[in-house]
Amino acid sequence: MNGARLQTLLPTLHTRRPLTVIGAAVIDIIADAWTLPRRGGDIELQQQSVNVGGCALNIAVALKRLGIDASNALPLGQGVWAERIRRRLAKEGLSSVIDAVEGDNGWCLALVEPDGERTFMSFSGVENQWNADWLSQLRTPRGSLVYLSGYQLASSCGEPLIQWLETVDDVTPFIDFGPRIGDITDDTMARIMACRPIVSLNRQEGIIAAERAGLATDTRTFGEAWVNRFSAPLVVRHDKDGAWYFSAQSSGVVPAFPATVVDTIGAGDSHAGGVLAGLASGWSLADAVLLGNAVASWVVGHRGGDCAPTREALLLAHKNV
Repeated sequence: MNGARLQTLLPTLHTRRPLTVIGAAVIDIIADAWTLPRRGGDIELQQQSVNVGGCALNIAVALKRLGIDASNALPLGQGVWAERIRRRLAKEGLSSVIDAVEGDNGWCLALVEPDGERTFMSFSGVENQWNADWLSQLRTPRGSLVYLSGYQLASSCGEPLIQWLETVDDVTPFIDFGPRIGDITDDTMARIMACRPIVSLNRQEGIIAAERAGLATDTRTFGEAWVNRFSAPLVVRHDKDGAWYFSAQSSGVVPAFPATVVDTIGAGDSHAGGVLAGLASGWSLADAVLLGNAVASWVVGHRGGDCAPTREALLLAHKNV
């Protein structure tokens, strides 16, 4: 059923709505770890790869491969990491409207355990130095979708981003808070939610969001209460159990596509990229979540977070499903 619906939708995947991606491009050093180290411990790692990553970059790559045009605002510095990122973007046919700023881009070490779970240790760079001058360079036509990550919103540069978001006219923010949702103050969260963003959370983040809002933690009750309180749509990703979606118009759960998990790096980002691609094409939230599920199932079956499929690859993968 999912595959047949996807086959029907994919030919209509075309940019119909402006889209701006705001966030980070960083270096991901990915290593296998048989277990996480204890405090004071010492473990040996097996390096997998050194990749260009970051939530916004993963989304920009996913959108490009799906044939969706976006304006990408991923700050690029002038150091060795920034130059590596710049080459990677060029290879994908991408560029950033925020380029050649002072300083270098950040990097993170991702430890992948045998079951595919990952743990990150991050070092910040220019991607977390947002300011009013950079934001003045962004062009967001009325009706635009605007992606933002919790990593930037919870950092020291979160305030100028939120101030900017409060001033732009007639845009729909799409926010993936990620694991930093617990670092955002109640006052800041209230200001963000006053902008009525579409929010995407994973299962654990959904529980955190429910508890801090004083809502029930079972997904259906939480999602319905969220929409009632904030008048804003919500997506809650349940990995192999699919994804829930809630809006004022409809709600439901979209089953996942089968996948053999290699690692889960970039799965949430790629899901967001798929949802954004669907929304930018004028699809319903339910259909956009279906595409997000398909893209995420592809990504968890491949190494690294920047391995999103093309539209043609998805058509082929689900041809007989």
